[in-house]
Amino acid sequence: MFEFEELFLIAYKKERAMSRRLSKLTSLSAHAALTQTLEKSAGTQTLTELVSARRRERAATEQSRHRREQERAAERAARRVRPAVRDAAAWHAWFDGSAHPNPGKIGIGGVLEGPDGDVVKISARAGHGDSCEAEYLALIAVLEAAVSRKPAPAKLVIHGDSQVVIEDVLGDEAGSAPALSTYAAQARGLIAQLADVRLQWIPRARNTAADALSQQAVRGDTHADAHDKSRTSTAGASPNVPLNA
Repeated sequence: MFEFEELFLIAYKKERAMSRRLSKLTSLSAHAALTQTLEKSAGTQTLTELVSARRRERAATEQSRHRREQERAAERAARRVRPAVRDAAAWHAWFDGSAHPNPGKIGIGGVLEGPDGDVVKISARAGHGDSCEAEYLALIAVLEAAVSRKPAPAKLVIHGDSQVVIEDVLGDEAGSAPALSTYAAQARGLIAQLADVRLQWIPRARNTAADALSQQAVRGDTHADAHDKSRTSTAGASPNVPLNA
């Protein structure tokens, strides 16, 4: 038997209202009415299975809220810090991933720019998953593009607006989120193939080119898939203006 407080926490607003009406119309206690209402919502599940599923749902919602708060705090902090001068001798890359809905179809976008103005763009579908998986797949795609260059960049600065992914890949291997550990290992393996790699968080407003490419992929404006990423090389100005990163 679950305590009333626990059931009240995992119940939806509509279920709470239904249980209150049931308690008023019958001799059931508030606890018994809520239990009966949730058992009805469970359908073919047991109440225990419903409670477990709702707990996971609440945990995921809280994690997502916490992630958004972290990113907003990082954006506010970034606005207070004067942008660093760009290293003109280094290669620079930008990555972004989108999932529509979340979780849903994944689109990844990336831009790799050499010091001589050579630009490689990536826009691809990458299956289904959530926004963190999308961001990781986009990071892996730009790393693969960098590793495939001949010669590979001697110095690479990678910019992304996902604080979660950047902190995860830079953190201790044992501390990676279990759901992302495979992606983290793949990203670290690619980084190890390059001489000098630095990952830098930037606000979303300064990651517009990679974001546009990921959104383009989700919309289906590219025919590429996860195994055949669309890459085009062009010479010209930086894809993100103003850059100052």
